[in-house]
Amino acid sequence: MKRKAFLNASSALVAGSFLSPPHHAAQSEGIVRKNWAGNYTYQAKNLHEPRGVEEIPALVKKLKLQKPLGSRHCFNNIADSPLNQISTQYLNKVVEINEEAKTITVEAGVRYGDFAPELHQRGYALHNMASLPHISVAGACVTGTHGSGVNHGNLSTAVAALEFVTPQGEVVTLHREKDSNTFNGVVVNLGAIGLITKLTLDMQDTFEVRQDLFQELPLVSLQNHFDEIVSSGYSVSLFTDWQNNKVSQIWMKRKVEKGTNDLESDFYGARAATRNLHPITRLSAEHCTEQLGVSGPWYERLPHFKMGFTPSSGEELQSEYFVPRQNAVDAILAVEKMGDQIFPQLLISEIRTIAADNFWMSPCYQQDSVAIHFTWKQNWGEVQKLLPKIETELSPYGVRPHWGKLFTIGSNVLQSRYDKLPDFLKLMKTYDPQGKLRNTYLNNTVYTT
Repeated sequence: MKRKAFLNASSALVAGSFLSPPHHAAQSEGIVRKNWAGNYTYQAKNLHEPRGVEEIPALVKKLKLQKPLGSRHCFNNIADSPLNQISTQYLNKVVEINEEAKTITVEAGVRYGDFAPELHQRGYALHNMASLPHISVAGACVTGTHGSGVNHGNLSTAVAALEFVTPQGEVVTLHREKDSNTFNGVVVNLGAIGLITKLTLDMQDTFEVRQDLFQELPLVSLQNHFDEIVSSGYSVSLFTDWQNNKVSQIWMKRKVEKGTNDLESDFYGARAATRNLHPITRLSAEHCTEQLGVSGPWYERLPHFKMGFTPSSGEELQSEYFVPRQNAVDAILAVEKMGDQIFPQLLISEIRTIAADNFWMSPCYQQDSVAIHFTWKQNWGEVQKLLPKIETELSPYGVRPHWGKLFTIGSNVLQSRYDKLPDFLKLMKTYDPQGKLRNTYLNNTVYTT
């Protein structure tokens, strides 16, 4: 979820909008480059902007320390490098829609909202969307980013094949069926394997979704009926500020099928909304996707926010923690105890479910999960003090952080929570033997001290 300020159109989001070099020339030093929220300034000395996938092999082979850079929606230094960043913003084409195989192949930098309308017009859909349709496909997949739904895996579970270029300039293509073991290690790869150039995603028949909202769910109802509540729609999100023993909003997105009816005005003690709402109730819902049961295409309802309002840099920070779904209620109550500490620094929290997958470094690896998301005020000093406390409360449930957001869990702890991390390190060594993709982020998260 994003504050209203983040949803105004902004050309500044576009990488290199203030300087568009020809071909893949590096931008000169001294230009300040930030992530979309503006909380992180990239340290890389050079930004390269290849205009096509054919340029990538020679470029990555030539460069020393390097890192792929997507749509800049991460809140930490995962996409930074001491020397070179390689932007994927011009790798933004739909390569092929294969109706026989029911797949779509896209270049790495394309954003979900860019090709979703065409997919719908052709009669197809993706299985899920994140809250923002503005994120790049590759960036979402390599970080394990997700939508919501008890039966839906994160966005990377739609990947049927991918092509990437190793730092040595070798082009590698992996398929889910043919290369299953390596494939499962590469898809959620934290930018540590190579630069993804193309991804092939599963399609399904298009569908419509209606979005109904409810307000003021008593916490006791969530305790007693958690599974029923999160299973009540195709995708369900719970928004809370951890105050007053209530969940402030339920966003229920239901697939429109024969027999899909209006809901009663009471839902486990929550009342039906009578107007469109922003996740932060006091803000305008102008930029939110249509609500109040008005049906529309999947790509206009599964996200929380409209593609037409591009996120600009704004004042927020984000953290997100994954726990096994079986521990959801206990984990939520553990955080609820900290409500008075959390509230002064919080804009809103969102609770979502994600189905298990088999990707080695996915936060949902082999466990149905619940994600507890925090959108913070941009007071890093205070938020930084809170995160270890939240992580301690969630530690009994083997908590795993979202790789692209803010957390303080160290590599030694993460090693114990990712059984396949040693195998992932071997894979990194195989594809990047010189460590050209290594950066401070990887040193602090996956390499043990």
